[in-house]
Amino acid sequence: MLEITEQQQEQIEELLARMTLEEKVAQLTGVGVGALLGEDGKLSRTQMVEHLGGGIGQISISAGATELPPERTAENANSIQRFLAEETRLGIPAIVNDECLSGFTCMGATTFPQAIGMAATWSPELSRQMTTIIRQQARAAGSHLMYSPVLEVAWDPRWGRTEETLGEDPYLVSRMATAFVQGLRGDDWRQGIVATLKHYVGYSLTEGGRNCAPAHIGPRVLREVFLLPFQVAVKEGGAESVMAAYHDIDGVPCAASKELLTDILRGEWGFKGIVVADWGVVAMLYSFHYTAADATEAGKQALAAGLDIENPGAHCYTEGFIEATKRGEFREEIVDLSVRRHLRLKFLLGLFDDPYVPTGEVSKVFDMPEHRAVALEAARRSITLLKNDGDLLPLDKNIKSIAVVGPNADDTHALLGDYAYTVYRRLEGDAVKIVSVLEGIRNCVSAECEVRYAPGCDVTGISTEGFAEAVRAAADSDVVIAVVGGKSALHENATSGENLDRAELNLPGVQEDLLKELHQTGKPVIVVLVNGRPLTIPWAAENVPAIVEAWLPGEESGNAVAEVLFGDYNPGGKLPVSLLRTVGQVPTPYNRRASSTASWAKYVFTEREPLYPFGHGLSYTEFAYGNLQITPQQVGSEEEIRITCEVQNTGDRTGDEVVQLYIHDLVASVTRPRKELKGFQRLTLQPGEKKTVTFVMPVELLAYYDIDMNLVVEPGEFEVMVGSSSEDIRLEGTFELMHKREIGSRSRFLTEVSVTSS
Repeated sequence: MLEITEQQQEQIEELLARMTLEEKVAQLTGVGVGALLGEDGKLSRTQMVEHLGGGIGQISISAGATELPPERTAENANSIQRFLAEETRLGIPAIVNDECLSGFTCMGATTFPQAIGMAATWSPELSRQMTTIIRQQARAAGSHLMYSPVLEVAWDPRWGRTEETLGEDPYLVSRMATAFVQGLRGDDWRQGIVATLKHYVGYSLTEGGRNCAPAHIGPRVLREVFLLPFQVAVKEGGAESVMAAYHDIDGVPCAASKELLTDILRGEWGFKGIVVADWGVVAMLYSFHYTAADATEAGKQALAAGLDIENPGAHCYTEGFIEATKRGEFREEIVDLSVRRHLRLKFLLGLFDDPYVPTGEVSKVFDMPEHRAVALEAARRSITLLKNDGDLLPLDKNIKSIAVVGPNADDTHALLGDYAYTVYRRLEGDAVKIVSVLEGIRNCVSAECEVRYAPGCDVTGISTEGFAEAVRAAADSDVVIAVVGGKSALHENATSGENLDRAELNLPGVQEDLLKELHQTGKPVIVVLVNGRPLTIPWAAENVPAIVEAWLPGEESGNAVAEVLFGDYNPGGKLPVSLLRTVGQVPTPYNRRASSTASWAKYVFTEREPLYPFGHGLSYTEFAYGNLQITPQQVGSEEEIRITCEVQNTGDRTGDEVVQLYIHDLVASVTRPRKELKGFQRLTLQPGEKKTVTFVMPVELLAYYDIDMNLVVEPGEFEVMVGSSSEDIRLEGTFELMHKREIGSRSRFLTEVSVTSS
C-alpha cells in the first residue's frame, strides 16, 4: 500500500485540530449532484450552500445528475471544488465518485462488456487495459473514486446482480478484480482512480437468491470463498475503498459488523482506506434490519463498526448523531479515526494541491478508435462457444441467405449491462455507437447474401404473433441465427440487474417456444445467447446444433458476434460460471465438496451435474495436452510447486486455449472441495504450434481453515489436474506435502505463470 508523507500526516492532524465536530461529520457523508441542481438542471448556489456549506466528504456526479456530456460533468466537478475551496471555512476538497462496472457511467464513455463477460475472457491483462481507459476518461471528467468492481462470488444465478460478478470461483474473481483495481489506480495516484470493492461481503448467496436478503454462510466458506477475493484485492491490488453491503450474515448487518469492517478488514489485512456505505445502508439499520431504534443509533452502530462514509447524503451522520456525541454517548475519537482515513485518501489523490481538471478538450479522451478497439477485443474474447455439432460454425460468408431472428437481434440496449450509461439513464437512444448483432452480421457477410430479419417475440412478452414472420424468414433461408436471452436494466421491464432476481432460470417469455418453431422448419439453427445471468437451456442443448454464449458484450457486440459466427475470430472464451440444467440445482458450483458428488447424491428426474461446466468453451480448432511435470514430488510447507505441461494446436486454425490448473487435497482434517482452480493462462496458438506452460504455485495457496479455524497447510497427497475445463481434465499427477505449517495471515495469493515455445 502507498502511504502519505510525514508532512501530509501533520497537515491532517492540524486540520483535525481546527475542525468542529460538525465539520468532521460532514467529511463522512456523501451527496449526489442531483441534490445540488436547480430546476434548470444546473448547479444551484443555494443548494450548494445548503448541502456543502460545512464541507463535504464525497460527491456523486453522473449518478445523480441529468444527461450531461463529459465537458459539463467536468465543469460541475470544478464548480463544486471551487465552492468548497472558496466558500467553506477549511477549504477541504471533495472526492468525486461514480460507477464504472462496464465503463465510466458518463455520456460518451466507452461501453465494455458487462463484468460476467469480462470474466469469460479469462484475461486479467485485458481487464487492466479496460480500466486504464476508464481511468483516463473518469479523471478527465473530474472523478476520483469508482464504485466498482463487484467481487461477490456467484454461487446463485437467481440473483439479479450475477451479471455484475466475475464468476463462481474465488481465484478467477481475485485475478480479474485485482487487475481491474490496478488499472484504475495506474502508476500515479495523482492521476489515478480509487476502486471500491463491493459488496462486502457474501451478498451473492442470500435466501432465495433475493437482493438484500439474509445470507447463511458458515465461517469457513465465508473466509475461503467469499472474503478471499476482497483480501487479495486489498493486499495484492492495493485497494483503498470497500463498500459495506445491504444484507446481514447470521443476524449481523454487514454495515454494523465490527468483525467484518474492523477486525478482519483492518486488523487482519492491514487495510488503511475508507469503508463507504452502499446507498442508504446506514439508515437501513433502523428501517430494514431493526437493529437500531432510530437514525442516531444507526449512525453510532455503523461508525463504531468501521463504516466511514454514509451515502447518499446525511441521514444518520447528522445533527442527532452530533448531539449524542457531544453528550458523551459516542466517542469523538472514533469520528476522528474515520476523518483521518478520508483526508489521507484526499492527500494520496493530490486533491489538496489541485482539485481541478482542464475542461476544454475533455471529450477527446472519450470513446476514441483505440478505445473501441479494446472494447471489440474484450467482446471477442468473452464470447464462448458452448456447442458446435457437425462443425456448423463458422458459417461461410458467401452463404446465400440467413434468417436473423429473436428479440435481441436488433436491440442495442439488450447488449449492455445494468450500469452501462445508456441503460443506467434509461436513454431512448444510445450514448455511444452500439453495434447490434443484426448490424454486425450485415457488416460481415458478402453483398450477395440476403439477410432476413424478424424479431419473433419480445424478451419477456407472451405474444406469439411474430412467430409466423420469423418462421417464414427461417423457411426461406439457408440457416437461422436466433439471438435470444435476457435484458439487463435497473427497472422492472428487464430480466437481470440490480433488484431483478428470478425464481427460475429458463429463457424468459415465449423465446423457447420460438426456438421450437424455428427447429421445426428443418433449417440449421444457431442460438446466440445475450444475457447477464447463466440460463437453463436443456432443450436447446439437446436439439440445436450450435450455441454461442455472448453475455452482454458492450458497444462492439454485433461486430464481435459476427466475427465469431463467420470465422474471422476463433472463439476462446470459457464459462466463468456453471450453466445448470434446472434452477433446482442451485447452488452447484464446480468446487463443491466431494459429498455433493457421491454416486447416491442425485436427483430423481434430472442429472446431478451442470449442463455446461465451469471453464467450458469450445474452439474451431483442437488442442492437445502432454508432458506433465511436477517438481518437487515431495515439497516442504514453505516452498513452491512447479507444474509444467505442453499444449499444442493440432488443428488448421489459429485459436485460443485457456489452460486451467486445479488442485485436490485427497485427505484433510476437514472436508475439502473436490477441485479448486489455482492457476490459468490464456494462450494463442498458430496451427501446429506448441508451447510450454509453467505454473509456479506457492504452497501457501493450499492453505485452508482447519477444525479450529486456524489457517494451515497440512501434510498429505495432493492431486494435480490440468485441462480445458473443470470437467475436461487432460493431465493428472500428484505431489506430497511433507510438513504442517500454520499460516496466520495469507501473504501470497498468485500462481505465477510463464509461457515458452516448445
